[in-house]
Amino acid sequence: MGRKIRKIDLGLLAYYLGIEVTQTNGDISIKQSAYASKILKEAGMIDCNETLIPMDPGTRLTKITEGTMINSTEYRSLIGCLRYLLHTRPDLSYFVGLLSRFMQELREQHMKAIRQVLRYVKGTKDHGIDPTSITEKQEHGYRPTGSYESTLEGKGTPRQNIYHGRITNQLEYTKTSHCSIIIM
Repeated sequence: MGRKIRKIDLGLLAYYLGIEVTQTNGDISIKQSAYASKILKEAGMIDCNETLIPMDPGTRLTKITEGTMINSTEYRSLIGCLRYLLHTRPDLSYFVGLLSRFMQELREQHMKAIRQVLRYVKGTKDHGIDPTSITEKQEHGYRPTGSYESTLEGKGTPRQNIYHGRITNQLEYTKTSHCSIIIM
């Protein structure tokens, strides 16, 4: 009990649980570009073409359709990886949530939609969050002009994401790709 513990300064946090932390001049930013590259490599899409939107507008995913069934283990693994990526990529939350609804009787349309999200991740893998701007007392939100439907109950899902602080790169990027900004 009488032992003394010696403190060691390890410096600024740079990497924690797959999240890359950059601290410069009092600003902090977090991203998961190495993890995004790992997901692409595991999916065999490291050399795929990049895309500007995470899901094609008008995409309709259904529970039971015609078509060939796919490997559900691979699909579930990709969904799990994308869900962990959401820690620093809130712009993907709606699309990953929509794809997460389909875990049974998967068809090629579901894998095609997840590949589209992965192509978007490849083009934006260096995006992240800059939480130092949260001190501003404003909220920003956006709603896409295209419709993305899940036909589990024959209803579309309205989407609106709200961010506190200033608009980040991915939000600006999403605004220019068929979305309209709503400043509250």
